[in-house]
Amino acid sequence: MTPTYDPTPATSLAIGSDADLAWVRHQVRQFAAEIGFGLVQQTKLVTAASELARNTLIHGGGGQATITPLTKGSTPGLRLSFIDTGPGIHDVELAMRDGYTTGGGLGLGLSGSKRLVDEFSIDTKPGEGTIITLVAWATGVPGTRPGAR
Repeated sequence: MTPTYDPTPATSLAIGSDADLAWVRHQVRQFAAEIGFGLVQQTKLVTAASELARNTLIHGGGGQATITPLTKGSTPGLRLSFIDTGPGIHDVELAMRDGYTTGGGLGLGLSGSKRLVDEFSIDTKPGEGTIITLVAWATGVPGTRPGAR
């Protein structure tokens, strides 16, 4: 059985420049801190968000990020989605392989981001774009609930 999430309204952020990447990182860290993520969890989530936002800009030609606070029972979490209308990912399995790169980097962006979060999914159609969604749950904060936004 799939767990039921109790989402609050999402915050959308444009990704069209390097300045937007910095703003996405800042907002993800702020949301994570507000709902009770520890410093290590915040760092993991911001790292994953930074990689995916940069991919949205570079490979997808820009797009948007959405940040949605969630709860599962009394456990707070965040859902982050990175959406573009770029060329899509032609071979997801290859793109998820450690060391694979199309941009000259280390090839750890997608696979590394997946390892840093609790849930990770890719919805892509070649020629139509990509949506990458991740979810991270705060640990060690019983009874904490996200604040209204």
